[in-house]
Amino acid sequence: MRILGASAILLLVVSSQLALGQSTPSTLPPTSLLLRPAAVFDGETLHAGWVVLIENDKIKAVGPSAQLTAPAGARTLELPGLTLLPGLIEGHSHMLLHPYNETPWNDQVLLESSALRVARATAHARRTLEAGFTTARDLGSEGAGYADVGLKQAIDQGLIPGPRLLVATRALVATGSYGPKLSAEVDVPQGAQEADGVDGIIRAVREQIGKGADIIKVYADYRWGAGEPSRPTFSQEELTLIVQTARSTGRPVVAHASTPEGMRRAALAGVQTIEHGDAGTLEVFKLMKQRGVALCPTVAAGDAISQYRGWRKGQDPEPERLVQKRLSMKAAKQSGVELAIGGDVGVFTHGDNLREAEQLIQDFGLPTLQVLRGLTSTNARLFQLPDRGRIQPGLLADLIAVSGDPTQDIKALRQVRLVVKGGVIVKQ
Repeated sequence: MRILGASAILLLVVSSQLALGQSTPSTLPPTSLLLRPAAVFDGETLHAGWVVLIENDKIKAVGPSAQLTAPAGARTLELPGLTLLPGLIEGHSHMLLHPYNETPWNDQVLLESSALRVARATAHARRTLEAGFTTARDLGSEGAGYADVGLKQAIDQGLIPGPRLLVATRALVATGSYGPKLSAEVDVPQGAQEADGVDGIIRAVREQIGKGADIIKVYADYRWGAGEPSRPTFSQEELTLIVQTARSTGRPVVAHASTPEGMRRAALAGVQTIEHGDAGTLEVFKLMKQRGVALCPTVAAGDAISQYRGWRKGQDPEPERLVQKRLSMKAAKQSGVELAIGGDVGVFTHGDNLREAEQLIQDFGLPTLQVLRGLTSTNARLFQLPDRGRIQPGLLADLIAVSGDPTQDIKALRQVRLVVKGGVIVKQ
């Protein structure tokens, strides 16, 4: 019996298709879908009476209904009363974590098996997509190694539903500065990769990239011991080397930083975004603006952790960490530094991603339109994703439809009625 190779089999299939008058995969007619909502938010502005035409996985055309005609054979989907907008972009998540009031972070890193964590992450990815977030930066696997790379591959291959992921894999910490920590006599697996000095840093950055990292995350400051405040960890030279090494491969660096000095060093090194910035000052935020470094404030994470520790929101005085956060956000707004929108999801429940946007508006006074743009076009620009975040011809057909007008009430984004990813309806 003769066994044909893959090339021979493909040739036979194509020949058969041609003989029968069928199209080959490269010449299949485009699949078109016309969406008719009440209004379209294109990532910047709301347009009543606009429609959007999708062809395969891209946006083909957008504009007033009277000026746009669907091609013959196109399917039309009526969306009365709904607003169509770009798929939302989550700026800071951890798919392999779940809320700390369910299981403490130490126990997740030390006691939960890799299989359990990946199974949870699979459910988290689905919830994120169904909540309207079609892209997410996943900023550290927190002790799960390169499981985030496998999760991304499973989504990309259509094995499981989920957003388009940008993964940071293990993240980088200075030796001794992270956790979990038990006693001085016990070495336990860490929640990130330790690296120090020129050779160690270059090797670690290149290793993570070689294993599939889209982003390098570095902890520019952290607690060295229990009960201590955060302090800078890496030197200026080390942070600059991390950015240079990653940048040479086309990858950005993001920095966890909450102290003014850690933030200053990260900004001077040229990171893409600084995460948290809890004790940021007007001076350091002005430096960030000057250097083109955005702030991802993650206000929802601090709020959640404070409640886990017993704070009764709306009843008790705000804890010191939240008072400090208010001061830093006031300074950030005054400085004009750009804001990325991301909640540190995983600290709180996946699928509840909108919590960050709601708190930025309700608790910190950001304009609704600024936050909505942040979740779409601004995040896309800050994260260097030119193929998404807006509704315009040629971009990815990642779209959602919601009840109501999210330019007036951000809570409309909780009423997701349709999710389209790459031209495919994944929730209706």
